[in-house]
Amino acid sequence: MKQLTGLRLALTAMAVMGSFCATQAMAQVPPRFYLKNLEGGNAVPVIINSLSGNTNPFDSSNMVISPEATFDSTMVMAGFAHNYSLFDRAAMAAVILPMGRISGEALLKTPTGTTKQANQEANGFGDPMLEFTINLIGPGPQRNIPDAMRYEPGLSLDLLADVVLPIGEYNNNQQLNIGQNRWYTRLGMPVIWQLGDWVPGRRTTLEFLPLAWIYGDNTDYVGQTLSTKPLYQLDAHLTRDFTSKFWGSLDAVWYNGGQATISGPTGSVTGSKLNNMGVGLTLGFTLNDNMSMTVGYKSAINNNAPGDMKMDGFMFSFVYGWHPLFEGFNRLKGN
Repeated sequence: MKQLTGLRLALTAMAVMGSFCATQAMAQVPPRFYLKNLEGGNAVPVIINSLSGNTNPFDSSNMVISPEATFDSTMVMAGFAHNYSLFDRAAMAAVILPMGRISGEALLKTPTGTTKQANQEANGFGDPMLEFTINLIGPGPQRNIPDAMRYEPGLSLDLLADVVLPIGEYNNNQQLNIGQNRWYTRLGMPVIWQLGDWVPGRRTTLEFLPLAWIYGDNTDYVGQTLSTKPLYQLDAHLTRDFTSKFWGSLDAVWYNGGQATISGPTGSVTGSKLNNMGVGLTLGFTLNDNMSMTVGYKSAINNNAPGDMKMDGFMFSFVYGWHPLFEGFNRLKGN
């Protein structure tokens, strides 16, 4: 019984929450997300972000509308994730829905070279994301409790694929929106490197996530067409247990590319590509057998040039996870 309870706590501590931050500016998958769980497990997260800067946090391309732009937003993301096995490898599928509000002001340059002051706000539901991951290198799927108790990530490599559906709320009369009115995808290969023993209270990991964002065109961007070149992103985390229920992480992220062009009947305006870094700190807590939470702060650095992305924000996440096996055990224990 003690071993089973300890396993349940460990599973909750590694509960699904990462991809639910992955559609936004300063987006960085939280640490320990791609640790594998028992097949058949489920999770529902609620994640709250408070963000400010010079780019729309609901736009994953991090496009800087103007260097003088200032935006403030409250963003909430909710979703559902399910762990299963595919081709004898651990896999996960998830759906994420962003929602919230954003307001800001900017000096906008038109294709004719003139500028105008814009004060805009938006609220509602954003574009949902569908995510799929499958492990390529590392431990096999955890089909039962002995598998889960023996799990150690070692050196693991996954394949990640996302698609974002352009069905969120969108107003074609303004640049600032919750929905983005275009398809885009995210492809990546999460890497986990276990450092030392895999014992609760002493676990340490070094994690990397190289990503490529590929965007379709928004053909109704205030009567013009917005196109964006691919954006490349690299996330890194160094995590360490403080206790069996409390851990921390030093986080870093780098963006490169994502050059945007707005074109219309009178000409086009091309922005500069991103080459920015961000750093952050994350703390994770296991509240009980089913619930966990994280708190974190991230900020962009090397952002002194006029076209650089400037963004910082606080994040709070709450995750409720469950597995039919453990829920049945709870019912039996209650009897």
